[in-house]
Amino acid sequence: MIQFEGAYMGALAAIPQAPHTRGARKSLPPALVQHTYEDLNYTEVFIRDNIPVMIFLLLDGKGEVVRNFLDTCLNLQSTRLQTAGIFPTSFFVQNGKLVADYGQRAIGRVSSADATLWWPILAYIYVQHTGDKAWAREPKVQIGLKRFLDLVLHPTFSDTPVLLVPDGSFMIDRPLDVWGAPLEIETLLDGALLSAAGLLYLDLTAKGCVLIEGETPTSRSLDTFTQGQIEHFNLAVERVKRLRRYLLKHYWVNTKTVQVLRQRPTEQYGDLVVNEYNIQTESIPHWLQHWIGTEGGYLIGNIRTGRPDFRFFTLGNCLGAIFDVLSPYQQHAFFHLVVQNQEALVGQMPLRICHPPLDDSDWRTKTGYDRKNLPWCYHNGGHWPCLLWYLAVAALRYQQRYSSPNSSVHVPYHRKVQGRIQEMLHDAYELLLERLPQQNWAEYFDGPTGLWTGQQTRYYQTWTIVGFLLVHHLLKVNPGSANIMDVPGLKFLSRVRMVPLD
Repeated sequence: MIQFEGAYMGALAAIPQAPHTRGARKSLPPALVQHTYEDLNYTEVFIRDNIPVMIFLLLDGKGEVVRNFLDTCLNLQSTRLQTAGIFPTSFFVQNGKLVADYGQRAIGRVSSADATLWWPILAYIYVQHTGDKAWAREPKVQIGLKRFLDLVLHPTFSDTPVLLVPDGSFMIDRPLDVWGAPLEIETLLDGALLSAAGLLYLDLTAKGCVLIEGETPTSRSLDTFTQGQIEHFNLAVERVKRLRRYLLKHYWVNTKTVQVLRQRPTEQYGDLVVNEYNIQTESIPHWLQHWIGTEGGYLIGNIRTGRPDFRFFTLGNCLGAIFDVLSPYQQHAFFHLVVQNQEALVGQMPLRICHPPLDDSDWRTKTGYDRKNLPWCYHNGGHWPCLLWYLAVAALRYQQRYSSPNSSVHVPYHRKVQGRIQEMLHDAYELLLERLPQQNWAEYFDGPTGLWTGQQTRYYQTWTIVGFLLVHHLLKVNPGSANIMDVPGLKFLSRVRMVPLD
């Protein structure tokens, strides 16, 4: 953890180690650390890397550090015209001041959309876990939410509910043909909007603007800021409704939906077309049939005119389950798919970030010959141990909600699938326990089975270490902690009524 003005406020991306002594635990001298790692920015505090860190600190009872982290990010939220509302990708201390990166130092000079979307989610999780509603009601927090919602809810050239982003704007931070509306961003958008609405609800309730069921509404005047909060709340909830309908219509695939997609007409025009993205049968890959089988299902990576991305992206699908974008039945199909394809997804180092990788000519043309994203490497089919805790959260949440005899939702055969995924998670945990210390807590692993450490991996990677600690906590200490990632329910928020204005 690093300190600023006497307070802990974030963890470095990696613990600097000497390149020639990676097997040792001796750190480099400060001057050599700066020379070796400065250009690689692994001595910075990344928001996305710190999400598992902050979750672990909350479970460990260190909420004050999480609050410091949230406040620091909030103080760095951009107010400049071009980037107003975004949170920085990373920040570091230099000459006694905080220096933030809003994309001006990134490859392609792209701002990280995921950093901005994670902040309201973590803020809501912090408030729910600690009960610190007073912090949520502070003007700086509510103003930060206003900036965020102004950013993501503003009019665009697209009438779809998704958030459009360029390549390299999230965890997959190099060209991998993920521009447009990549799944990870859209599921994060869902969670961020729900979380922002939940934080607005706390403040509006305290102001007496939320009507209790059965209460007779009486009109009254409200200040401009509160009126804006109510408008943002309603817009956020409505956006989530549209977003979920859109994702389940265009991103969710199983054997039934693929067969329907293959038979849709093409070259249609007008308002009533059933194939609005003009998807040709030839664009549906042959590997898909074996991948989903007869009972599996998942959210595809992207939807674009004539170019759907059928690759399986692990994090986006896990978040789709955690935030309940997927129904209980769809979550069951997702876990069935994971178990069915565990040889590809787990291999010798769980979990593969996406499958299958871009290969041959696709790798050359769609990544720009990016040497780090060679097939089966880095984000192009590489294995990232920091992802397993997300799958553990998703699976345990599902089990606790839908495996109980008193559950209101009955999913056929769910116990069989849950038994298999529990076994898979524990086997994956044992793999991490054995291999990660041997491989110096590497950032990522290469090859079809993830046997080799990444050719450009960084060692003693923070989210690798903390991701393992979270998996250990969830599987061995307290499985009930999986509910820490819960965001406000859409059904509840949809029923909220506000006082009418004069």
